Amino acid sequence: MPGAQDRYGNRYRGEVRRALGFLGPRHDFFVEAKARELLRIVAQHVGDPSELRALDVGSGIGLVDRFLVPHFAAVDGIDVSREAIESAKRRNASARYRHYDGGELPFDGRAFDVVFAVCVLQVVPALARRQLVAEMSRVVTRGGLVVVFEHNPVNPLTRIAANRFRLGGKSALLGRGAVARLFTDSGLEVVDSRYIVFFPWRSQALDRLERRLAAVPLGAQYVLAGSLAE
Repeated sequence: MPGAQDRYGNRYRGEVRRALGFLGPRHDFFVEAKARELLRIVAQHVGDPSELRALDVGSGIGLVDRFLVPHFAAVDGIDVSREAIESAKRRNASARYRHYDGGELPFDGRAFDVVFAVCVLQVVPALARRQLVAEMSRVVTRGGLVVVFEHNPVNPLTRIAANRFRLGGKSALLGRGAVARLFTDSGLEVVDSRYIVFFPWRSQALDRLERRLAAVPLGAQYVLAGSLAE
C-alpha cells in the first residue's frame, strides 16, 4: 500500500499543513511558486531548462522536483535523510536521488548547470552553511547558476509558520543579506535577487504586481541566484 510505504512523506506533508493551515492556501501553492520562479530565472540567465541538468540540494521528499522534472533534461536530488530520499524516489521516478552525509557533495566539479536549495540553509548549522554553499559553487558549471530560496524573516506570517513547523531541526531564518554574503564568500556573484509570494492567490494581474514588488522586503520568501565570478 502506498500510504504504508511512504509514512515519512505523509508525516512531512501533515506537518506542513499544520504549520501553514492558518494562511489558507495549500502547500502546493507555495511549492509551485518557487518552481515557477526557478524556471524563470534559469531561462533568463542560463538558457532552455530542457537542455540543462539540475541538482536539488536538500531535496527532501521531492515536492519541488515534481514541478521541475518535466522541464529539465535531468534532475538529481540529494538529502541527509534516507527516509526522505526513498519518499522522493517514489514521487519522482525519473529523477535520480541519493543519500549523503551532509559534507562534501558526491559529485565531480562543474557537474550541473543549475544547483538549487529550497529553504535548506535555515536548518543547516551556522558553521556548516559556508561549506554547503561552497560545495554548491564547486559542482555548478561556469555560466550556470546557484539558486537559494529562503523564508523571509521580515514577514511576520512567515515567522509564525516557521515556528509552527516541528519536523526536523530547529530553523534559524536568514535575512537576504546573510545569504548574499555566503555567495560572495564562495566566489559567486549575485545576478538575480528578489522577494516572492506577496499574495496567497495567483492570477496574471497579481503575477505582474509581484514582479513590480520584487525589491520590497515583505514577500513571504526570497530568492538569490549567483554565478561564478570571473
